[in-house]
Amino acid sequence: MGTPDFAVEQLDALRRSGETVVGVFTQPDKPRGRGNKVIPSPLKKYCFENTNLVVYQPNSLKSGDDAAKAMAVIKELVPDIIVVAAYGKILPKEILEFPRYGCINVHASLLPAYRGAGPIQWSIINGEKTTGVTIMQMGEGLDTGDMLYSRSIDIGENETADELTVRLAKLGGEALTEALDMIKNGSIEPVPQDDSLSSYAPMISKSMAALNFSKPAAEIHRLIRGLSSNPGAYMMKGEDRIKVYKAHLSGRRFDGECGTIADKSDFTVICGDGQGITFDEVQAAGGKRMKTSDFLKGNKL
Repeated sequence: MGTPDFAVEQLDALRRSGETVVGVFTQPDKPRGRGNKVIPSPLKKYCFENTNLVVYQPNSLKSGDDAAKAMAVIKELVPDIIVVAAYGKILPKEILEFPRYGCINVHASLLPAYRGAGPIQWSIINGEKTTGVTIMQMGEGLDTGDMLYSRSIDIGENETADELTVRLAKLGGEALTEALDMIKNGSIEPVPQDDSLSSYAPMISKSMAALNFSKPAAEIHRLIRGLSSNPGAYMMKGEDRIKVYKAHLSGRRFDGECGTIADKSDFTVICGDGQGITFDEVQAAGGKRMKTSDFLKGNKL
């Protein structure tokens, strides 16, 4: 059960390891992009292009006809275990308790830290140096079940949420197959989470995306990295909105008002602590994402 590219990597890892996948659940097709065109989730697209697996897309698992049909499908498939990775739906108790080994979740943080929908983004925004993936036994709470297995990695100095997601997805696939082997041979030891050490990573919203140059440069840098590329941090140049996908700390200190351009040659802006931040990849309204060097060829600052 999953939806985005992160889930694709988990399914692909299961298939490569020789596990028998009996079915796939993903979110219903939704309108996306400027044209509001209805397109399938990345997981459904992967299944259609690479497998003969039947894909189920219930609107709800909790109530109504869809929920009843979903439960009937699961009873017919008789899975030994259900793997969940960024599915985006809450599983009811009836589903959680049906498989022989229950349901396990591939969560992109080192639990109990960063429970919730945005663990990758918030780990960057909050300045964490290390993160990872946790394979956990699912319960009725939000990412509160027993921890089964975890793997950790360091976060790069300029690494964006997009880049970190790719690495964590791969790490998650490795951890998932390793955990399944341990579950099968009975060597895994569930560890209850310590709620006193928990933190919450809420869903990222567009309201967070406007850059405030009165903040310190390091804080602005983390926000740009954490929001890249969805929804994407942005600034206003007059009436024009400019999205920022990548940036780095200039390492230079400037005298001047925050929010003013200190160096027109590389698009460095003064921040609240006097430090400069340099934009590496930007996108003007109605334009394409491009390197700042290309942007500056057609845009005067």
